[in-house]
Formats: sequence, C-alpha cells, structure tokens
Amino acid sequence: MRPSIDRFQLSDMYLKTSFSLLLFVLSISSFAQNTPLQKVTDPYFALVRPEFKGDLAYETVAFVEQYWRLAGNTGFNNTVFRIAERLEAAGYVLEEKAKDSDRFTYRIETREMRQPTWEPVSASLKIVGSNENLLSSDTNRNMIYQYSSSTPADGITGEVIYVESKEALSSVDLKGKILFSDQVGYRTLQSAVKENGAVGVLTYDMPSYLQPEKNVTSIQFRGLRHDANNPAWAIALSFEAKEKLKAELAKGKVEVLVKAETKIYDSAELTIVANVKGSEWPLESLVFSAHIQEPGANDNATGVGTQLEMAKITADLIQEGKLDLKRTLTFLWGDEIISTRRYIQEKDKREAEINWGISLDMVGENTDVTGGTFLIEKMPDPSAIWTRGEDKHSEWGGSPMTVDQLKPHYFNDFILTNFEAQGEYANWVVKTNPFEGGSDHTPFLQADIPGLLLWHFTDQFYHTDNDRLDKVSQKTMVNVGTGALVSAYTLLNADETTVDQLMLMIAAKAQIRLMTEVQLSKNAIAAGGSKEDEQKILDTWADYYAKAMDSIKDLVPADDEKTLRRILLAKEAIKAHVPQL
Repeated sequence: MRPSIDRFQLSDMYLKTSFSLLLFVLSISSFAQNTPLQKVTDPYFALVRPEFKGDLAYETVAFVEQYWRLAGNTGFNNTVFRIAERLEAAGYVLEEKAKDSDRFTYRIETREMRQPTWEPVSASLKIVGSNENLLSSDTNRNMIYQYSSSTPADGITGEVIYVESKEALSSVDLKGKILFSDQVGYRTLQSAVKENGAVGVLTYDMPSYLQPEKNVTSIQFRGLRHDANNPAWAIALSFEAKEKLKAELAKGKVEVLVKAETKIYDSAELTIVANVKGSEWPLESLVFSAHIQEPGANDNATGVGTQLEMAKITADLIQEGKLDLKRTLTFLWGDEIISTRRYIQEKDKREAEINWGISLDMVGENTDVTGGTFLIEKMPDPSAIWTRGEDKHSEWGGSPMTVDQLKPHYFNDFILTNFEAQGEYANWVVKTNPFEGGSDHTPFLQADIPGLLLWHFTDQFYHTDNDRLDKVSQKTMVNVGTGALVSAYTLLNADETTVDQLMLMIAAKAQIRLMTEVQLSKNAIAAGGSKEDEQKILDTWADYYAKAMDSIKDLVPADDEKTLRRILLAKEAIKAHVPQL
C-alpha cells in the first residue's frame, strides 16, 4: 500500500519550500484557459509572429522541389549551396572565416560516400503500336526506380510477361522478356532478371492510404540496391498505367518500349550546420534537423525551407537587439537519419552538448488538399504501449513498445502546449501520435537525448510524384516554424521562472491524463477487462509523469538545492496520488 498523504500535509510541505501543492491541484481547473507556460512563452510569441511571414520558406521549397534529391547528386548539393547563400545573407559567417566574436556561423561538411550517387534524367514507357506514352518522367518523375541504370538511347523493346505469383516465375520462359506484376514483390522479380535472363521489370505497388483509384497518376518512389556488376532497370506504374497495361494484356501479346536515362557517378555527401552561439551557456544546445533527400515538396522541401526561415528570423532578432539566447541553437540540413546520427556521434566536430532535438519533416502541408493532419510524434510514453482513447497511431504505424523503452520527459507536454497555443491563435489543428520512428528524431532518442518529430500524416500524396508545390501551404509552415522557434527560445533561455511553469504544467498534465485513463480503465473493466491490467496502465502513467517531473532537474543548477527539493516533492506528490481501481 502506498502511504496516505493528505492534501493539507502536502501543501504544508510545499509551503516550506515556497511552492504549494495546492497550487498544483488548483492549476488543473485553470490549465485549459491560462496555461502556466504562457507567462514565459507569450513574450516569444509576440516577437516571432510578426517576423514569420513564410516567404523565405516558400521560396526555398519552390527551389528545392524542382530536384529529385539524393545525397551527393545535383539537386541535393544545389540545395546545400542555396541554404549557405541564404544563411550568409542573414549574417551567418563560414566557420573557417569566423572570429571568436561571431555568434552566427555555419559550415559545410564533406564526406566520401560508400557508393555512387544517382539521379534520373528522363524516362518513358510506351506500348508498341500506340502513339502515346503510357508513362513519361515529364509528368511522373518517380516512374524509374532509384539506382536504375540507363537503357540504350533507342530504348529496349520486349514482350511483357505478367506474373501472378512467385511460383509462376519458374514455369515461364523469361529470357529477353519484361516482367510485370502487381502481386509479386520487386526483389523477387529482380532475381528473375539476374538469374533467368529477363531484361527489366514493371511493377505496381501503392498502399491504400494513397487512394490510388482516386489519384490515378500517382507513383510512389521505389529503389533498387546499387549493383555495379549487374546493372538493371525497373519502372513503377501508376494505377492508371497499370490498368491500361492489364487491359491490353487481356487482349493478347503486348510489347513495350522502355527508355531510361540516369546518371550514376562518384560524389561527396554534404551536410550543412549553422550555429547561433549562446551568450551564457554556449556548451548547451537545442538542435533542429531537416533532411534534404527525397524528391517531394512536402517531403521534405518544406522542412528545409521552414528551418531556413527559422535560422534567418533568429539572426534578425538578435542583431536587432530584440532577443538573446543564453544557450546555443543549431540548425542541421543533411541526409535523413544518417546526418543527424553522425552529428550526435562526432562530438569532436561540435562544441556543445545536445540537450534537445527536434525533427522537421513534412511540415508545410495544405491539409485541405493532402488530407493530412499536423502531428507531434511524441517521445515514447505509455500511449505507445496502450494506444487508446484519443491516442491513435498514424497509418505509418508503430511497433509495440515495452515499459523499459519509455522516455519520460517534460519535452512532450512542453512542445504540445506551445503548439496548442499557436493552434488556438491561428485556428490551426494540432494533434499528436505515439512514437513510431523513421525520421531524424530517432537518432536523438537512441542517444538518450530528448527528441521528437513535427510532421503531417496521412498525406494522400506521400512519397508520390504528385507531392509538388501545389500541395504546400505557406501558412502551415508559418505555424510550425513559429511554434518551433518559441519552444526553442523558451528552453534556451530557461531560468527559475521557466522551471516553476514547467512544474505546474507537468502537474496539471499528469492529473488530466490520470483522470482520462481512469475512465478508460473503468470502461475496459466493465467490458470484461482485467482490473490488474488496468491498474498497471494507471501506475505506468503515474510513474511516467513522476519521472517527467524529475527530468526538469536538467534545467536547474546543481547547487540550487531549494528548487531541486521542490521538484522532488512534486514528483512524490504525483506518485502518491495514483488512482486505485
């Protein structure tokens, strides 16, 4: 049995340390109307909102999305150089030219690549005898598989053999033929090219959430493993092209003409890192990361552009004397996950320790067009184990987690509270999803650094060649960038007042969550669920929030025993008030 501690005893304990538990409890009722964080975040919102217009973000997206971007290729590198130009215009100085007094610096890191880079030039697919292309890269730039080789200039003509199953491959003469399947995975078909003499592959594979029967021209990009000794090509079909080809096959023999021109060449991988040096504690930092590669506009030219405008606004505000940052703010653009992980691991290449990390990935969607919702993907909390109530995984999906994998921290609720404030201000929908992984927040978490993801899902154009500029919202980038900057400024300048507000926030959020989970557990028990299992859920949430409260210690000097004691008492108060079913 947990020790019984009444409210007045706890209040008295907090009064001894100048922080009343009663204030925690009372804050619950007022939290929705006047969040504790407003006291420290409102001044930053007042600074950022007039500055964040979205023009630079949108202009950058328009430039970047022209290119099919892969680390080392023309589009990727041109994006890096474009970012560098805009940073210099904003006052950032190349590190090798910077003086000790320069607070705004950037560098371009260059590394050898383990394999050549690749970029598409042109491609087309035509049924022999037809006057029109079945597909053309002019309108379907994802039609050719990444790392496909070129065909001869005149193309390759071959009979199309439709394959319904893996087993059927062994009973068909494939030599000189072009394989086609909407049932068999590409890797199986690729083996037939290598081992059975087929000359190439046509595939169709579109997830249902992309609504292919509606978005009939969409093609989701696909890739081959680079194999210099066995060059190969493959073409991915849209729903429309797949249906037309199958209709022709139903009439009899079909031959197609495939033309593809690609470039595969040695190159270097570039990463660009910009720093705003902290004025008091420069060896502590928050890192924003936005990956450049991928061919789309929302994914992830919007992350690149939004982050660039964030860097410019920060420099402008400091240079105008309107803002100071006590800790260091870092902006990183590179290859998804790879660049972020390397930045974390290569401590000799950076001065500051990383206190927080935020990934900007698909942050500019016009949700009226894409159908997506802005989401904050949380650090692993109990909703990643027991996903219920208003918590929902995206169609991306998440693997079941265990209690040992949870990452209790104030970061989740801190970021959500700030973005909800921007959502209320701008009439903008903000939601969360339990941890799923797959973007630049993952390396932070793997290194035990608080990290989360800002993104959108489900996007009916996700990873398709219809993810273009017309699906982008400048207004959305403004909202995301504003919430991100205000969150960063608040943490980078965190002081005793910030700590007090964070404690209030976590106490209120803990109580609200436990009240919600109690009702869900009662409903589950009424439906035949185990009381023991439901109590475990409540206990886990209480433990999570107690540890989230404890994590606020990271913002408190080691010699501030008074504040550390207050955090300890607040932590114990959460643990002492776990509802019992």
